[in-house]
Order: sequence, then C-alpha cells, then structure tokens
Amino acid sequence: MSKLFDMELFLASVLTGAHSTRERHIRQAKAIQAAISDRWHRENPWTWQRKHLAWFVNHHIDCHSKSSRYYYLLTISHITFRLGKSWDFHR
Repeated sequence: MSKLFDMELFLASVLTGAHSTRERHIRQAKAIQAAISDRWHRENPWTWQRKHLAWFVNHHIDCHSKSSRYYYLLTISHITFRLGKSWDFHR
C-alpha cells in the first residue's frame, strides 16, 4: 500500500501569511488533489500536467461562486509556483 502524498508539506515552502489563509490553501489543495486523483488516478502533483488543473478550473469549480473560484485559482497559482511551471489560468 502506498503512502498518501502530503500536500501540506508540498506547499509549506510557498505559503506565507496568516494561519487561517495557509489552512485554507492546504484544504483547497487537498480538494484539488482528491478531484484529480479520482479523475486521473494521479495523486502526486509532480505527475500533474496543465490539462489536469485546467479541467479542475473549467469543470470542477465552474458551479462555485465567483469568490470561491478566485480563492481556488490562488491556491492553483501556489501549486504551479511550487512545481516551477509558468501555467496561467484565467481569473
């Protein structure tokens, strides 16, 4: 049995600010991870491609409120920064 990927440890180096803000980003990153894992069976962000995050933005959070989408996009920007990618998603 494989060990679950630790999103909190993955994002620890890029998250700054208030404790509640860091917790929100970690909670949302885990939701993103779960959705991508369910859809593509890719739990580790190092194996994600741009299409996986684009799917999440375009299909998974499209029914959320404008402010929720904004905060998810902020979390995705932290993930892409940590991955060292220049992927940009429309806000």
